[in-house]
Amino acid sequence: MASIVFQKDKRSGITYAYESVSYWDKEKKQSRAKRTLVGRVDEKTGEISPTDGRGRKKRAGETAAKPGPVPATRTARLFYGATWLFDAIGEQLGITEDLKRCFPKTFRQILSIAYYLILEDKNPLYRFEKWSTLHKHPCGESITSQRSSELFASITEEGKNEFFRLQGRRRLENEFWAYDITSISSCSECLRQVLYGNNKENDRLPQLNLALVFGESSGLPFYYGKMAGNIPDVKTVKLLLSELDILGYSKVKLVMDRGFYSEDNLNALFREHVKFLIAGKMSLSFVRQNLEPIYGQFRSYDRFNDTYGLYCHTVQAEWNYRQYRPYKGDTVSEPRRIYVHYYYNIDRAAEEEKAFDRRLIALRNELESGKRVPEHEAGYSRYFDIRTAPKRGIRVTVREEAVAKEKELLGFFALLTNETMDAVTALELYRNKDLVEKAFGNLKERLNMRRTLVSSEQSLEGKLFVEFIALIYLSYIKKRMQDTGLFRDYTLQGLLDKLDVIECFEHPGQRLLVGEVLEKQKQIYVALGVPPPGSL
Repeated sequence: MASIVFQKDKRSGITYAYESVSYWDKEKKQSRAKRTLVGRVDEKTGEISPTDGRGRKKRAGETAAKPGPVPATRTARLFYGATWLFDAIGEQLGITEDLKRCFPKTFRQILSIAYYLILEDKNPLYRFEKWSTLHKHPCGESITSQRSSELFASITEEGKNEFFRLQGRRRLENEFWAYDITSISSCSECLRQVLYGNNKENDRLPQLNLALVFGESSGLPFYYGKMAGNIPDVKTVKLLLSELDILGYSKVKLVMDRGFYSEDNLNALFREHVKFLIAGKMSLSFVRQNLEPIYGQFRSYDRFNDTYGLYCHTVQAEWNYRQYRPYKGDTVSEPRRIYVHYYYNIDRAAEEEKAFDRRLIALRNELESGKRVPEHEAGYSRYFDIRTAPKRGIRVTVREEAVAKEKELLGFFALLTNETMDAVTALELYRNKDLVEKAFGNLKERLNMRRTLVSSEQSLEGKLFVEFIALIYLSYIKKRMQDTGLFRDYTLQGLLDKLDVIECFEHPGQRLLVGEVLEKQKQIYVALGVPPPGSL
């Protein structure tokens, strides 16, 4: 019995139609099927176009095409080694497949610009045309400045969110996600969210806030969000939870620094059943009161971790969870289990104590000389008793009790979590959060995003998305280099330059020819987890 079966080639994205004939295998005593290629399926019309597959006889006077990539339409010699690497990474991580699904008409242009941003360190986008004439890339043709602006404007919010959903499904479900925010300065008066806020570049310009979410195990970003520049970090957690919920992410686990700590945020995390690991300030009453019972025995030898040079201890405590219920007009209050991991660094404590004493001396000198600084008034009243006598003038006395209480906590820091784990595991997870800091550095320095350099909201949204795509590739390469020890022999730019010299040769009607790949170049490809070009 014959039937038509459709099968999609994952590498090329082409759907093929096969004639499947069922028959009975007497030896194996089971039903079998024999397939014969009929042709390729047009995605728009669904029509089947005959192809010259291996199962067809060659027509008279017809030359069979060689297997391999689609034959070229021009004669050219192009650089191919680095873009081949990106092609392979895109297939492996599902970036190419997901982009094609979300942006079927423009995914090749998006990939080409992302490749350019990675390879041409800090170069502006108007130089893409020159780069395009020298490199083989997905788009295969030049993209002018005007065309790139049109491309950015065509990237829709629906397409972006679908891409986030698809990429999120490819990440490990049980891994913690590092979350952080940076500021991107702008001089544009056309962008509504460019406002003055806590500028982390200290350049006194208005800004946008950009949030990133990274998978700590995969080392890859899978979500970003743009926010108004005047929103403080602590106010963004609820917005993040809402957007992750819209994207359909479940079993969320977040790692955040103490800039996101607030009672309101922890209550929101508990309410949404989100697992979290967050740094807490030692000055918080909740953190201090749970340290007091173990403070005297904290520096015990059995609590010392030689790997990190820290004294560590975990306390199981109760968080006073509160939730306002507007439909009933009341507030629910109940205890929730939480773990507080305490750490003490004896060397850091000594340095902090010296710095604290220097600060006290400076404050006392300001008081005694009468040269008070308005910004230091809180310190004057906290650590000193100040009296003015007619004959002796200003007399300054240190409040020993306040100073001693402050010094008790020097060298300590704390992490809070609602996930069961030991103190060392919590510390390792928290330290992995620097993935986001490094990613911000990549965006601002290597991918040239220290300034927005766009004049419309639509262009900004699209450019940020393409920069984000480039960041995924960069993050993958850097993690592989770190895991395999490639950083001992290469910088990131040095490694890409070493591969970028490999050429390919295109000739109409012929299979793509790849130039010589040296042994060291092959070793780099293998270390990065992809096959060398020409090896397939």
